[in-house]
Amino acid sequence: MLYFQLVIMAGTVMLAYYFECTDTFSVHVQGFFCYDTSYTKPYLGPEDRSAVPPPLLYALVAGLPTLLITVTETVLFLVQYTSKEFDRSEKTVATGDCCYLNPLVRRTFRFLGVYSFGLFTVDIFVNAGQVVTGNLAPYFLTVCKPNYTALGCQQALRYISHQEACSGNQEDILRARKTFPCKEAALSLYAALYLAMYVTLTVQAKGSRLAKPVLSLGLVCLAFLTGLNRVAEYRNHWGDVIAGFIIGGAIATFLLLLGEESPEHQPGSALLTLGRMESPLEKYIASQETDDDDDEDEESCYIKERLLVFLNWLQGLHWFQRISNRRWSEL
Repeated sequence: MLYFQLVIMAGTVMLAYYFECTDTFSVHVQGFFCYDTSYTKPYLGPEDRSAVPPPLLYALVAGLPTLLITVTETVLFLVQYTSKEFDRSEKTVATGDCCYLNPLVRRTFRFLGVYSFGLFTVDIFVNAGQVVTGNLAPYFLTVCKPNYTALGCQQALRYISHQEACSGNQEDILRARKTFPCKEAALSLYAALYLAMYVTLTVQAKGSRLAKPVLSLGLVCLAFLTGLNRVAEYRNHWGDVIAGFIIGGAIATFLLLLGEESPEHQPGSALLTLGRMESPLEKYIASQETDDDDDEDEESCYIKERLLVFLNWLQGLHWFQRISNRRWSEL
């Protein structure tokens, strides 16, 4: 199964490479109406001039999850190493019968492998949608620079469908034909949801009840701001951004549900399985709570004894009051 998963991972990476770096798949040429105001927004320059340029977005999408997952797994492993559960921990064969992998290395590669697979999958879905639809950007006519007189655009309802209608820069025109769905929105929301689910499932410390929601909402907020920036700079329509959010969120949720239903500790399944693993920090806290439960039992017994003494005192007080009332009545 491990080698089969590696083949799937390699095929996914190669398909994403052909979409991104080659012209193997030609973009559908979608026509437009003369003087259509939906595509006459100003062109603010190449993607590098955007408030969220592609190098920054890709660095965050690839680097931030790697750093966060590695640091979190290291901390959890150190916490488990210092606890009693480490000596009784079950070893899992991750590379066959030849050798064992350190739990820290195994879990880190496991989560990063799932994240990388989902990231390339999002890229493939987005590129496939852009190639098939060929949806036009809001600034398409600005970079297309059509000759309306030669095209016979005396009427605004005339539909232009041939590719030779544009006289602008061909690279800008090609980029303006690939906007649906929005890649930046899909990648950013996928990374945010994956990290939010990872932190929620692995970190089970009591002190993190407020920190985990704040971190998750902060990551999702950054993803939504990325989508809003695309619309504000007239690089994508609202529908493009929403479709990108749906794709990124759906793939992240699918990986979570698939991991929840998959078998837990199977040899060779550590690369592309998310799964619900009990956190080392959770094990450590559980071992500490066992001792706390014993202390709580002693405290509860002491409280019960004090309550019984107090109730006996109240009964004695009531008995004394009855005797006093009887004596006053005899006098």
